[in-house]
Amino acid sequence: MRSDVAKKGIPAAPNRSLFYALGYTKEELERPLIAVVCSYNEIVPGHMNLDKIAEAVKAGVRAAGGTPVEFPAIAVCDGIAMGHIGMKYSLVTRDLIADSTEAVAMAHQFDGLVMIPNCDKNVPGLLMAAARVNIPTIFCSGGPMLAGRLENGRRTCLSHMFEAVGAYYAGKLDEAGVEEYENCACPTCGSCSGMYTANSMNCLTEAMGMGLRGNGTIPAVWSARLRLAKHAGMQIMELVEKNIRPRDIMTKAAFRNAETVDMALGCSTNTMLHLPAIAHECGIELDLDLSNAISAKTPNLCHLAPAGETYMEDLEYAGGVYAVMAELDKKGLLDTGVLTVTGKTMGENLAGVVNRDPETIRPIDRPFSPDGGIAVLKGNLAPEGCVVKRSAVAPEMMTHQGPARVFDSEEDAIAAIYAGKIVAGDVVVIRYEGPKGGPGMREMLNPTSAIVGMGLGESVALITDGRFSGATRGAAIGHVCPEAAQGGPIALIEDGDPISIDIPSCSITLNVDEDTLRARKAAWVCPEPKVKTGYLARYAKLVTSAARGAVLE
Repeated sequence: MRSDVAKKGIPAAPNRSLFYALGYTKEELERPLIAVVCSYNEIVPGHMNLDKIAEAVKAGVRAAGGTPVEFPAIAVCDGIAMGHIGMKYSLVTRDLIADSTEAVAMAHQFDGLVMIPNCDKNVPGLLMAAARVNIPTIFCSGGPMLAGRLENGRRTCLSHMFEAVGAYYAGKLDEAGVEEYENCACPTCGSCSGMYTANSMNCLTEAMGMGLRGNGTIPAVWSARLRLAKHAGMQIMELVEKNIRPRDIMTKAAFRNAETVDMALGCSTNTMLHLPAIAHECGIELDLDLSNAISAKTPNLCHLAPAGETYMEDLEYAGGVYAVMAELDKKGLLDTGVLTVTGKTMGENLAGVVNRDPETIRPIDRPFSPDGGIAVLKGNLAPEGCVVKRSAVAPEMMTHQGPARVFDSEEDAIAAIYAGKIVAGDVVVIRYEGPKGGPGMREMLNPTSAIVGMGLGESVALITDGRFSGATRGAAIGHVCPEAAQGGPIALIEDGDPISIDIPSCSITLNVDEDTLRARKAAWVCPEPKVKTGYLARYAKLVTSAARGAVLE
């Protein structure tokens, strides 16, 4: 066993004495040591139940002959961090999680890992760590929140809550109406109930083969989630016995499968940051251009919130991610020969799987659209690309041209939106919010929700070198690369410049002549860094372009 170096023979006697100090017995040390990496905390709704998941995982490990050893991983609640300096600390935790988990796993020479994440940066951070450490690993997430319900019977969720604030400022909703959303939008523990970033990444653990069936969709409050956790604890022992490792599973074909399922589900645009970063840790480079190629042949089969009125519990009832993959397999869109944590191939896993709700998961021959849920746009405004959740854009905004309204921070933009200074036809530009310029690449859920809540979602676009929450809907185009802090074209835009967006053609254009742009570039001076000390300052020095997944170098 890998852990023998820390527990067998006379040289390891001092190590054993410390295990005995922890209360472990000689008999327990004779079994494989399985790390249970638990992200439980009391500040993230998606993580408040993870202590129960960890206990179930540990029961499964013991039942299958292993010795579980729990240690923690951090996590941030993006919703609570939204709209203030806290959001600068969200994306950066992905790498802190990967680094710290790698350090503890390597320092103690575990035989296997069970990762228990749930929220936005926590899932990709632990997937990155799994790839680095590369010992047998399985993911068992905490599960999604149930949808809320208003007094009028309408189901609701966090994206509606943010849009309610915009409706209030537009005079369309009173304070009592906002309070009703507050009390109803998030009724249980779990990752927020739509196809936001957390649920997108948890679903993609199944698509990549790193989680058991249901890992992305079984609600947090269902007892089935505890049974899944016990099975994950049991299954890690088979992976250890067969020495099946993350890089055996997370191959180039597995990442293509993940992007295909991503397009079919209509996942968060943040997957375009996280998949390349995880692949990078596996020694695989994912080009953003691959996304459009996959999208062009992958129908969009699901319109979960914020794109539609169905939720994660509906996806679970319909058959979950496996039912989506079974539809895709009908057209041969997946490589079903890839290995998974079940010890079987994806094809073997999908045998007998059926779609139980053809409205929640559209049949492959009757999709919501013939192409995928995400598009990468390129043009002179974003030479390295930018990203939009096409499935959540109103039809009338698939093509748009309008004057730029330029802001150098999220705060300035949101103040202008709430003050009624943005009108139909405008293109809001928020810059210096990228990985380096932010630093930390904040999510722009507040301004996008304000635009929608104020009734401008079908007439105003928003472009940023920052990013968006999975809860964002509308013509919200993020990850503009190169970012403003690197002197990208987004830094050269002035108020009133006409901008053309053509999502079907995957293009975005700043309609300003090249001579003018060259003159602006020559006069451009990079602003002083917004943060000069601490972790964010170090992060800004090390982080790469969003087009590369904002990995650190």
